[in-house]
Amino acid sequence: MIGLIATLTIILLAVIIVQIARISEIAAKIRGEEEVEAQKNKRTAFYCLVFLIGFLIFCVGSAWYYKNSMLGYGPHEAASAHGNSLDRLFDLTLFFTGIVFVLTHIALFWFSYKYKADKNRVATFLAHSTKLEVIWTVIPTIVLIFLVVRGLIVWNDVMPDVGPDDDYIEIEATGYQFAWDLRYPGPDGKLGKRDFRLINTATNPLGQDWTDEKNLDDFMPSKIVLPVDQKVRVRITAKDVLHNFYLPHFRVKMDAVPGLPTYFIFTPIKTTQEYREELRKYPEWQVPADPTDPDSKQRWEEFNYELACAELCGKGHYSMKRIVEIVDRGTYEDWLKSQNSFYLGNIRNTDADPYKGDLLKIEIDERKVELKSEFMSALESDDAEVIRLKHVFFETGKSNLQDISEYELDNVAALIGENENVKVELSGHTDSTGDDDLNMALSEARAKAVRNYLLEKGVSSASIIAKGYGETAPIDSNETPEGRQNNRRTELKILAK
Repeated sequence: MIGLIATLTIILLAVIIVQIARISEIAAKIRGEEEVEAQKNKRTAFYCLVFLIGFLIFCVGSAWYYKNSMLGYGPHEAASAHGNSLDRLFDLTLFFTGIVFVLTHIALFWFSYKYKADKNRVATFLAHSTKLEVIWTVIPTIVLIFLVVRGLIVWNDVMPDVGPDDDYIEIEATGYQFAWDLRYPGPDGKLGKRDFRLINTATNPLGQDWTDEKNLDDFMPSKIVLPVDQKVRVRITAKDVLHNFYLPHFRVKMDAVPGLPTYFIFTPIKTTQEYREELRKYPEWQVPADPTDPDSKQRWEEFNYELACAELCGKGHYSMKRIVEIVDRGTYEDWLKSQNSFYLGNIRNTDADPYKGDLLKIEIDERKVELKSEFMSALESDDAEVIRLKHVFFETGKSNLQDISEYELDNVAALIGENENVKVELSGHTDSTGDDDLNMALSEARAKAVRNYLLEKGVSSASIIAKGYGETAPIDSNETPEGRQNNRRTELKILAK
């Protein structure tokens, strides 16, 4: 509809211009060319003044109308610590350039009106005016020096790198057509090395070097989640063409250049929810988020910070939008715990894994956290919950513990030692392969082997009993290799707290 109206308006203007031209031709014939020319000049000069007034009203009015949505005023004040200094610099620059903009346009159109063609007036030739040249050279120079110095001060405040003693989070954003690969460090707090020669779009999109142990706990989320009031350093790069890492609400904008890593440091100061509450105060945000559905949530409720690409990187440029969520510290820590390492989820024990078949420290640490969580949950539960000791292994057909079991059992010993009043049962289980009596004896021997190990680690004998169940309590089918493996297990059950 808007396009149709615009087209009709253009056609109408063209018709009017043609008709005016024809009328002018007829008038010229009647009154003479000279008189018509004088009237044209007067009309044109008058129209210039009318245009000047309308143009300035339009510029000021539209700037005022769109100041909240496009100029960063009202609800869209900066949500980062450095953003206010950039906004003040913008306001300062806008003030001086606005004065020049208004004065030059007034002078341009006023001179067109005042010095319109007049056969009774002769132009004055002014070859040189030192005073005028000094004025229009010195004043702009002073203003520009002031703006440049102010800009350098802001730049130095906004763009320094982090220091060795700074408390910060470092994440990485890699742009490509048409998306972002985001990477966070795991519990070690460090991002691993990358090599473009290792990039495989299916299995290793960032070219991470798996021989660098810092890579093993890195994870790749679908959105950016950050804690409020925490300094963040973003590594920025690209795989193919020039992109731009743009967080408009935080006044963050930095090119993502293939082969040339850049960075930006900022500190978010408003959570997503706090920003929504600010938007809630403005009428334009108190409307349905979906105009076609009056019952949908309001615009302020659906608001999210966003990551965009601010370069024209191709026709799919718009699809590079990602959600950015700013939360409190507790929510951020919970989110971190819910993320899975890319290596453990996609590379572990595949042909691309240089540690295939080995037990890694990251797995030991993760299992320690998991086991403690299961143990504490069992302590708090009113039911007798069973904890499967996933990393307790024996030699085939024997009750001899494999060395790898010591990590799991050391954690069990520490947990029992921290809870002096607890009493537990260690139970051994087998699959259905072989003689029933032999399976029962093997399960009892294995349970006792675990108990003896814990006793050697200082656990009180009164805290532990060992019992074998043989093949009598399966948790899976004995018809498949996987099911039989699940049935061969050692479990811990809390009997008293």
